[in-house]
Amino acid sequence: MTDAGQDSPRRAREPIALLGGTFDPVHYGHLRLADDVRNALGFREVRLVPSATPPHRAPAQASGDDRVAMLDLAVRDFPGLVVDTREIARGGRSYTVDTLERLRAEVGGRPLALLLGADAFRGLPSWHRFRELFDLAHLIVVPRPGLVLEDALPPELAAQWRARRVTSPEALRAAPAGSIYVQPVTPNPISSTQIRNAVTSGEAKSIAALVPPQVLAYIESHRLYSQPTGTDTHRTHAS
Repeated sequence: MTDAGQDSPRRAREPIALLGGTFDPVHYGHLRLADDVRNALGFREVRLVPSATPPHRAPAQASGDDRVAMLDLAVRDFPGLVVDTREIARGGRSYTVDTLERLRAEVGGRPLALLLGADAFRGLPSWHRFRELFDLAHLIVVPRPGLVLEDALPPELAAQWRARRVTSPEALRAAPAGSIYVQPVTPNPISSTQIRNAVTSGEAKSIAALVPPQVLAYIESHRLYSQPTGTDTHRTHAS
């Protein structure tokens, strides 16, 4: 990873965008969301950051190594998406604020941008040290059809929304952190639970359109998700 002080001036202003999740397994909902945001905003790359132990939900069923392997396979079809394994390597609870602090120390004043689905954004006050996120990164919120964000935010988040909301994507390059920007994308209503349940039920072929073929082949060859699980471990960054 190159330090911002060694980058060209243009690269030093290019945001590093992050999408976190358990990716258990990665699917087209994750991949197309990240790719749509990247293309819409002209970003060089979006980093997919698989968590080790998510703080707000059950642990992933697949191991960290398996989830990273599936991500590595999946991004081959999506130039501009890269896998960042820092949370897996660190282990323990994967708090986003810790990840952003470490990345901020590496890149100096280069902009950071955290991608969040609307529901994850609404739940932000439950995150560890959530107010500090705004000092470390911009937040790019992907809206959910039918949800008016301004009318659905808890008071402590509504205040941040009013103070930090920007409508120009150039704000994401003008400062290292601190803005909230809304970027619509084409909805891809896919859940990791749906995929795991299909595999558990012996119906893996039914989800062929939901995951890259190389990911499905990996799931089958490594006999992942052969046992039933509980709640969904898909998040559009949720910790």
